[in-house]
Amino acid sequence: QVQLVESGGGLVQPGGSLRLSCAASGGIFRINAMGWYRQAPGKERELVAKITSGGNTNYADPVKGRFTASRDNAKSMVDLQMNDLKPEDTAVYYCNAEVYIGSYGPYNYWGKGTLVTVSS
Repeated sequence: QVQLVESGGGLVQPGGSLRLSCAASGGIFRINAMGWYRQAPGKERELVAKITSGGNTNYADPVKGRFTASRDNAKSMVDLQMNDLKPEDTAVYYCNAEVYIGSYGPYNYWGKGTLVTVSS
């Protein structure tokens, strides 16, 4: 069973930085895209950033220029560097991976989420 475990959330002041990490484990698999989504209170889950196995990235407009996704394919890890954080970035951040298990897939896997709070 594939598992995604996030770390790095917390409380930060506006203008500050945080780095989120996500590690995939649990089986023999190949990961296509990995990414980060977020869900603020009362809102739908939305894409923040996505990175393919080849390193191509896609960012949501509100985070362009402030957030950077990076990936270590050998370690099945994806990070999200968040700079110049704003109160509207407050949300639970979820790691996502599109996984092939053998010749089956892709399957969508999610982490349990990590809370990011931006407040003075």
